[in-house]
Amino acid sequence: DADGQWYLGTMYADGRGVLQDDEEAVRWFRLAVDQGDVDGQWCLGTMYADGRGVPQSNEEAVKWLQLAAEQGGKNAQCDLGTMYADGRGVPQSNEEAVKWYRLAAEQGYADGQWCLGEMYESGRGVPQDYKEAVKWYRLAADQEHSDAQERLVDICNKDFVAGVNDEEVEYE
Repeated sequence: DADGQWYLGTMYADGRGVLQDDEEAVRWFRLAVDQGDVDGQWCLGTMYADGRGVPQSNEEAVKWLQLAAEQGGKNAQCDLGTMYADGRGVPQSNEEAVKWYRLAAEQGYADGQWCLGEMYESGRGVPQDYKEAVKWYRLAADQEHSDAQERLVDICNKDFVAGVNDEEVEYE
């Protein structure tokens, strides 16, 4: 079935229980994709983005990430957001990046929450809002997202965050 094909693809991609083989991983991801598997689409997109087992192609990566993201794949939504933020395979657009990060973040995806927090902190694609940044960093940190945890510590150790008090940022 598609889930098994996707899982076998991840095993080949990571070298878990089998010799690591990107081309074999792509073969299994394609079999899953042929059955409409969202995770397979996401993984195939990342393989194209990184040039693993296939020629590197940002455009092809975006094609597969977009397909998975539109079906609600939170990993793909976050990765597609990054493609927009970086202008890889699509015209650079912070607003579009925020849209995709938010979709992933609202599904509880820690990387999406982290990325959305960064956008709010820097004011890219949204008005700069430290309180909103801290909100998203905390949600990611609560899921053991180490970058978000470190960022919250940095924020707690600095007084530059206007309008955010220590009680709002405190993280144990």
